[in-house]
Amino acid sequence: MEDRLITRPELERRRLLDAISSPADLKKLKQELLPHVAQELRELIIGTVSRTGGHLAPSLGVVELTIALHYVFDTPRDKIVWDVGHQAYAHKLLTGRRERFHTLRQYGGISGFPKRCESPYDAFDTGHSSTSVSAALGIASARCIKREKGRVIAVIGDGALTAGLAFEGLNNAGDLHKDLIVVLNDNGMSIAPNVGALSSFFSRKLTGRTMVFLKKQVEYLLGSLPGIGDELLAWAKKSEETLKAFFTPGMLFEALKFNYLGPVKGHRLDHLIETFNNVKNLDGPILVHVLTTKGKGYLPAETDPTGFHGLGKFDPDTGEPKKSVGQVATYTEVFGDTLVRLAHNNRKIVAITAAMPDGTGLVDFRTQFKDRFFDVGICEQHAVTFAGGLAVEGLRPVVAVYSTFLQRAYDQVLHDVCLQNLPVVFAMDRGGVVGEDGETHQGLFDLSYLRHLPNLVLVAPKDEDELRHMLYTAVEHPGPIALRYPRGRGVGVPLAPTLQKIPVGQGELLREGDDLLIVALGASVHFSLEAAAELEKGGHRVAVVNARFVKPLDESLILTWAARCGRLLTVEENVAMGGFGSAVLELMADRGLSGIPVRRLAAPDSFMEHGSQEILRQKYGLDAPGILKVSLELLEQPAQHKKVVWGTFK
Repeated sequence: MEDRLITRPELERRRLLDAISSPADLKKLKQELLPHVAQELRELIIGTVSRTGGHLAPSLGVVELTIALHYVFDTPRDKIVWDVGHQAYAHKLLTGRRERFHTLRQYGGISGFPKRCESPYDAFDTGHSSTSVSAALGIASARCIKREKGRVIAVIGDGALTAGLAFEGLNNAGDLHKDLIVVLNDNGMSIAPNVGALSSFFSRKLTGRTMVFLKKQVEYLLGSLPGIGDELLAWAKKSEETLKAFFTPGMLFEALKFNYLGPVKGHRLDHLIETFNNVKNLDGPILVHVLTTKGKGYLPAETDPTGFHGLGKFDPDTGEPKKSVGQVATYTEVFGDTLVRLAHNNRKIVAITAAMPDGTGLVDFRTQFKDRFFDVGICEQHAVTFAGGLAVEGLRPVVAVYSTFLQRAYDQVLHDVCLQNLPVVFAMDRGGVVGEDGETHQGLFDLSYLRHLPNLVLVAPKDEDELRHMLYTAVEHPGPIALRYPRGRGVGVPLAPTLQKIPVGQGELLREGDDLLIVALGASVHFSLEAAAELEKGGHRVAVVNARFVKPLDESLILTWAARCGRLLTVEENVAMGGFGSAVLELMADRGLSGIPVRRLAAPDSFMEHGSQEILRQKYGLDAPGILKVSLELLEQPAQHKKVVWGTFK
């Protein structure tokens, strides 16, 4: 496989960063030099992401926080668990990956998320939101059992804190009372704290070594007084908590049995370092509330933190994305435009997103139908059950979600939607090979985890125009339906002026032939047609079927042409186990069509790494040349033509 890493440009020499290969090197610097390190980190992150794409604003917002954590704590003995991990670019640069940072998110390069196999400083593989507290608590509990020393720190954003999993972890941590530090990175996405110099000063001083010692001595003295000691001690603790609650927004975390500290200014290294040094003296669960600015230090990202959350290549001088003239619309854009069009004619349509209106194409819908748009936060489970509640009242909810994130709500899809046969549409963006975000984001499992659910219709369009018709079909369907479509731009077909319903379970014969049948799904259809055209040049007549539906399958179309051609190849961007090809094999077995040579072309039984969609499809044979190769191998096998006799085969 050709190495397609971007050639590293000649970078301006950065004296401080060039001397930092590990947190141990960082600790050698005087504290007054750390702001210069922060500036150099930002310059390198902005320059690199402008060429590779990635998560810019989250990483820029935690530069000082990252420096302070590695400056104070003894990593990797002390473990830092980054929630999601898209904010860990500065962490990667300070932990020995500066020389390879130009390969960020590229095939063969470093991941855009923490990976344990990449560095001992990456304590836990992440990529999905709200897992950090639970993972860190597990690490802390294991260390307690093994009697190992070291602090465990979970860094979680206020957006991620909206998920139920985060609160489950916090609740359990307060109950177990392990030594766990949770850093709440509050960039204003969901929490509105009482901010002020006095509250920040108050919280930092309450955690000082002298104050901690004094508090323990006072507690001991009051507790030892006969008769009234317990009452005085209770009064003193109540007074302290009342005072802290007055100055800080930490009542919730105190109720969860965390020692709450903050808010602390997240771009003041002196405040952060002082606070973390004080925290090292405290036992039990501690929550440090840090206030940051998403996109800090880069004006375009500060002005539009959502737009610069995750993006492709851009001009670092202006912040403008690099686009080619006349680019075809993305599937996400086509979905969003079509849903708006449908909603104008159908007032029952409502849209739901789990904190991703931009990523799922719902920005225009939110603007035009404010009362019919719901952003539920990073709560996929709630989004699905909430949609079920809307559906029982006669509405047509459309849950727009990435394929990889719908995995988190599997039980709700089964129990709260399919079981009741409710008309909920699951619009699954980024189905199939996703690309640079890697293992955690590849949409290669949805066909397998959804197709066995009763009542659910599962469908995938071959191109952007078919997506429009399928969405129209979906919102009119009386039961649950999941519509999956790929990441990226369409194939460039014209868009029909009128939307048409597609009969449920009806596939489409695109090419006739009698040597080989290729049954393809979704994005694989276009590649299959390319391969069939090449095969025809060699004298092979290949039939191509656009399956459209994984469930229900178009049984008659598939069986008839499989029997006629005598050889069958299924193609899909999903893991082979339990996917579309498995469904076709089950159909053939159930209907008695045996003896025909069959190959299934799909993703392997492993997690697909990061890299461009083009490179990954090439590596795993999911592009036109890959389909051509397998087709030629299959054509070498003797065909087993069958005749249809009264609905059976012989």
